[in-house]
Amino acid sequence: MSKKDNGSPGVSPELLAECEAVLGYEFRDKDLLYRCLTHASAAKTRLESNERLEFLGDAVLGLTICETLFTRFPANAEGELTRIKSVVVSRASCATLARRMGLEKYLVLGRGISAHGRLPSSVIAAAIEAIIGGIYVDGGFDKAHAIVQRLFMDDILSAAQLESGINYKSILQQSVQRQQGATPGYRVIDEKGPDHSKCFKVAAVVKDQEFPGAWGPSKKSAEQRAAENALCVMEGAEPPHTAE
Repeated sequence: MSKKDNGSPGVSPELLAECEAVLGYEFRDKDLLYRCLTHASAAKTRLESNERLEFLGDAVLGLTICETLFTRFPANAEGELTRIKSVVVSRASCATLARRMGLEKYLVLGRGISAHGRLPSSVIAAAIEAIIGGIYVDGGFDKAHAIVQRLFMDDILSAAQLESGINYKSILQQSVQRQQGATPGYRVIDEKGPDHSKCFKVAAVVKDQEFPGAWGPSKKSAEQRAAENALCVMEGAEPPHTAE
C-alpha cells in the first residue's frame, strides 16, 4: 500500500510496470493507470480519484460477465445465469481476486485509510473495477473484455459448479474440523489439455487419507467436485464424480 501526502508520488514507475505485469496489460497512458490506483483519500479532489473509473469499470465488468455466461452456458436458464453473475461480480469476489493478485501493493491511499492495516474489501474491490474501466478507456472494449475473461474465468467456472449454490469445500471443511480437528487439503493429481483450456484432476486429502479424485475445467471447480466426493465417501456413499 503506497501512501501519498503533500503531493509526493505514491507509486513509482517501477511499481506501475510491476502492476501492469500482474494485470497482463500495458497502459499507453500511465497517468490513467495511476488514477485507477488512487483512492479518494489520497486525491486532491474526488474527480482525481478512481471513483469515476470504478463507475465505468463496474458496467464493463457486468456486461463482459453476462456475455461470457450467455455464450459459454447455452443450456442454462436466465435464473441460473443471474445466480452465477451475482457470485462472480460481488464485492466480496472482486476483493478476493484483487487480494489474490496482490493489488494492495500498488494502491495510492491517504494516510488515514492506510494506517489501519488490512484494507476494507470495498476499497480493493473498487480498485479492480477502476482498473477494468481504465483498460476500457486506454485500449477499448476488446482489450477490457479479454482481461476480464482471463482474470475472472476461474471464478466463473467455480460459481457455475456450485449447483444450487452449494459450497462443498466449505461443508467438507466444517465437517472435518468438527469431527477430526483437521483442515482438508487438495492435491492436483493430473492435468490435460492446452494451456488456454486445461482440465485438472484434484483429490481432497484429510490427514493421511486421500479421497477419490475428480476432473474439472478449473482447479477451483475440480476442488468442489473432489470435496463432494470426499463427503460422499465419508457418509458411506459412492462418489458422484468419477476420476476418468
